[in-house]
Amino acid sequence: MEYYGYTGFVASILRDLGLEPGDIIRVRRPDGLVVEGMLLPRYGDSREPIVVLKLRNGYNVGVRLTGSEVVEKVGSIRRGEPGAPVPLVDEVEVGGSKIFILGCGGTVASRIDYETGAVKPYLSPEELSLSVPEMFRYASVEAKQLFAILSEDMKPWMWSVIVEELSKVIRSGYDGVVVTHGTDTMSYTAAALSFAFHKGLPVPIAMTGSQRSSDRPSSDAAFNLTAATLVASRAPFAEVTVVMHGESSDSYALAHRGVRVRKMHTSRRDAFQSINARPLARVWPYEGRIEVLDGNFRVRGSQELVVENGFDEKVAFIKHYPGPIAELIDMLVDKGFHGIVVEGTGFGHVSSDAIESIRRAVESGVPVVVASQTLFGRVNLNVYSTGRRMLEAGVIPVEDMLPEVAYVKLSWVLARTRDMREVRRLMQANLAGEISLRHDINLYPRWSYD
Repeated sequence: MEYYGYTGFVASILRDLGLEPGDIIRVRRPDGLVVEGMLLPRYGDSREPIVVLKLRNGYNVGVRLTGSEVVEKVGSIRRGEPGAPVPLVDEVEVGGSKIFILGCGGTVASRIDYETGAVKPYLSPEELSLSVPEMFRYASVEAKQLFAILSEDMKPWMWSVIVEELSKVIRSGYDGVVVTHGTDTMSYTAAALSFAFHKGLPVPIAMTGSQRSSDRPSSDAAFNLTAATLVASRAPFAEVTVVMHGESSDSYALAHRGVRVRKMHTSRRDAFQSINARPLARVWPYEGRIEVLDGNFRVRGSQELVVENGFDEKVAFIKHYPGPIAELIDMLVDKGFHGIVVEGTGFGHVSSDAIESIRRAVESGVPVVVASQTLFGRVNLNVYSTGRRMLEAGVIPVEDMLPEVAYVKLSWVLARTRDMREVRRLMQANLAGEISLRHDINLYPRWSYD
C-alpha cells in the first residue's frame, strides 16, 4: 500500500490520521525528540520508515519512525498557498512542446535522500513533475541521466559523449533540449557544445544548474529548470545557452550565449554574467515570457543539424602570474602537450623571460594562444614592446575571447588539425559568437541588464 509515496506502517499511520502533504504535523519520539513541520510527499521507491517534513526555517528533514511515536496534526497549508507542496503527477497540465532533459551532474535536477542525507538525481518525468510541476506548463518531458558527477570532475572526453547524446536526441525530433550541469564548469561545457554545433543547430540547447542545494529554502533549482524548459520549448533562437537567475530574486532568468558566459560569484543565485556581450534573452519562467535582448541569433528551425565532435585532451591552460611561466611552458612542451592557452595580464602580456619559451613551443609545433585575464576588453599585443615581441615569437592573440572559451576552442581545433597556419586561422575566426569586433560602451561588469 502506498500513500503519497509512503509505504508500510508509515503510510498506515498517515492515512489513518487523515494526514496529507501540506498538513503541519508534530512528531514526538520516545527518546524526547520533538519535530514539527509540513508533511511532504515521499519521492522515490524507498521502503525505509522515514517521514519527510519541511521545517519552519525552510529546510527539509527526514524523521525515522519506529511505530511508538506520537504523531498529531497542528495545522495545514493548502495547495495554492505560498509554501504548499507541489501537486501530484496526475494534476499537472502538460504543454504542447516536447523537450528532452539530459542530466550531466549538478544538483539542479536532484532530490534529498532522507535516509542518508545525500543528494540524488531525479530525472524521471514522474519525479520531475512532483518536484518541478511548473515546467510542464511548457512541454512534455523525457529525461535521461548521462553523468552523475561533481562539476569539477568534468573532462573533455565527456564533452564528446554529451555531444553524441545530444545529436541523437535532436535527430529524434525534440523541440529543444535542457542539459543539467554543475555550475562550476558549466561554461566550459557550454563552449564545447557551441563549437561542436556551430555549423548547424535546429533547436535550442539550454544548459542550467543550481547554485544552492534543493533542500535549502533559497534553492534556485526549480526556477532555473523551469526557465530552461521555457527556453528549450519556446525560444525563437537555436543557440547553445546557459539559463540561470538574472537577479537574486525569483523574477527573471537570463539566457546567455554559451561562448560568452562566466560564473562570477561563488554563491549568488545570479552568479552568471555575459562577458563583452549582452545576454540573448531575459526569461520570465512563471509568466511564460521571453524578451530577446540580442537579435543577432540563429533562428529556430532555420538549419539542419551539423555536428563536428571531438576534443584534444592534450591542451594546457595556464594563468600568467609573477612566477616561473617560462619553466611551465617548457615543461608542457617537453611533456608532449599539443597546445597551450595562456591567460595573460592586461592586454595579454607575459613576462619577458617567457617569450623565448613561447618561441620554442611554436617552433616545436605547439600553438600558444593568449587571452586576457581581465575578462572585459580585448587582447592587443601592438601597444607595448612585450606584446610585439610575443607576436614575433608566434603567439596567437584571440581578441576578446574568454580564456576558458579559448582553451575549449583550442581543444576542439586541435582535434581537427595540427597545421599551425590552420590552427591560427580557426582560433582567430568567429565561429560561434566568441569574438566581437566592436564593444558597446555599456557592457561593463554589473548585476543587471536594464
